[in-house]
Amino acid sequence: MNNIKGKWALLLGASSGFGAATALELAKNGVDIFGVHMDRKSGLEKVDKLNRDIRGYGVDCHYYNINAGDAEERKRVVLDIKKILSANNNINPCIFLHSLAFGTLRDFFPNDQTKAMEKKHIEMTMDVMANSLVYWVQELYYEGLLVKGSRIFAMTSAGAKRVWKTYGAVSAAKASLEAYIRQIAFELASRGITANSIRAGATDTPALRKIPGCDYMLEGAQRKNPSARLTTPEDIAKVIALLSSESSGWMTGNIIGVDGGENIVE
Repeated sequence: MNNIKGKWALLLGASSGFGAATALELAKNGVDIFGVHMDRKSGLEKVDKLNRDIRGYGVDCHYYNINAGDAEERKRVVLDIKKILSANNNINPCIFLHSLAFGTLRDFFPNDQTKAMEKKHIEMTMDVMANSLVYWVQELYYEGLLVKGSRIFAMTSAGAKRVWKTYGAVSAAKASLEAYIRQIAFELASRGITANSIRAGATDTPALRKIPGCDYMLEGAQRKNPSARLTTPEDIAKVIALLSSESSGWMTGNIIGVDGGENIVE
């Protein structure tokens, strides 16, 4: 047991992959769940089932189907969370996870210039996958929801330092995300709030499946991993639950590898 019962969590990208697995793991440990996702009508049945599974652990659960990069929607959700927590007298330490994977996958210099990465693509990718971390944390902080003992996590990847076809804008966003986490950790340390990047190993998620050549990437990662398998969303969720306890209060500003040893093998 990770001694996190009674806390609450806000998860961005909460309907699949790392976000969904973390929601279930935290709920299993007695954490109330607030999830932000963006799904079309065809995907809502899956989200409804996830909500039922979360509530099956006896915790409160609220999901918001919005654009996490929209400032007005962000404020509306945070104010709604504050209203719910205040009504339940539950403004306890928060567990915040930024796991947004919505960016443009294009080369900078393809043979056909009309297919090249453009300013609008780079700016959208950076805003959703990196800048939004700062904006959400600011919103939570100034509404008084990030109290002492709160934990902030952002999902990064080896792509922050490595290159892959069409991954340029996402790679830049991941590198920025890590820099933002360091700055957040620095500024909020005196308030007893920690912030860390979680660098997952190659994981077969819907987001990764959108990357050209993903099968080759997954095969290579599994082949070189000394644990002889890929990372799973559940591996990440268990670590986030573990690091959400009071015992991790002196860990902040880090890039924490959770990959079964994948990153130590060339």
